[in-house]
Amino acid sequence: MNRGLRVAVALVVGMAAPIVAAGCGKHETQATAAAVPAPAMKPAPPTPIDTKKAEVGGPTWDPEWDKIVELALPPAMLSGQVPHDVRRFCPAFYGMAEDDKRAFWAYFFQALAGAEAGLEPTVQAKHAQPEMAVKDEVTGHQSRTSGLLQLTYGDQKRYGCDFDWDHDKKLKIDDPDRTILQPKNNLECGVKILDHQLIEKHKPLLSSSGYWSTLRPGTVSYRVFAKQMTNVPAACRVAGGRKVASR
Repeated sequence: MNRGLRVAVALVVGMAAPIVAAGCGKHETQATAAAVPAPAMKPAPPTPIDTKKAEVGGPTWDPEWDKIVELALPPAMLSGQVPHDVRRFCPAFYGMAEDDKRAFWAYFFQALAGAEAGLEPTVQAKHAQPEMAVKDEVTGHQSRTSGLLQLTYGDQKRYGCDFDWDHDKKLKIDDPDRTILQPKNNLECGVKILDHQLIEKHKPLLSSSGYWSTLRPGTVSYRVFAKQMTNVPAACRVAGGRKVASR
């Protein structure tokens, strides 16, 4: 089964899975789930790094991660409130259907994870840059970035991310059971961070003061990210077939 079909099946199966609750609230939970159907979603295409790793071996993007991102998106990130520089990568963004916008953001986070962590969920890094050589306000140790999107435990306090240092400090640094390394927690946190930047702070998508250095134009890491943004969903392209920018 090729990747596109495999991803589509994964999303459809995931959306169709019934919600079962235990205890006396079972019927109430099922009724609520029936009243609020899952949003329409589409699979995102593979980024260049995902395609390459699928060919030569190595960690690839899990189709389930598309669904995690798409379900985590707040309504504002599917609206006209998104800064206009989103059109650098998705020229047709404002005129697209919601499921196409969700697929774009899923692709965006796949590209970000490719540039930040090579799509490896357990990657850890310490940084020599002065702005990163500070103590994490949660752990009390020098700040270390972790997981698919290279986040910190401090993000738990700043953005309400689902990380648990008290649990994680008992585990090895690269233990996939660490809450910060679990793709769902890491990706959902990333959506919160980007929502805070774009919607609450009204910053552009690409900014010299953005959370991720990969989204700061003019840097080496930005160029790595931009190369991953060359296979965005087809709906992003305008009628004339204009290609997205890669610089």
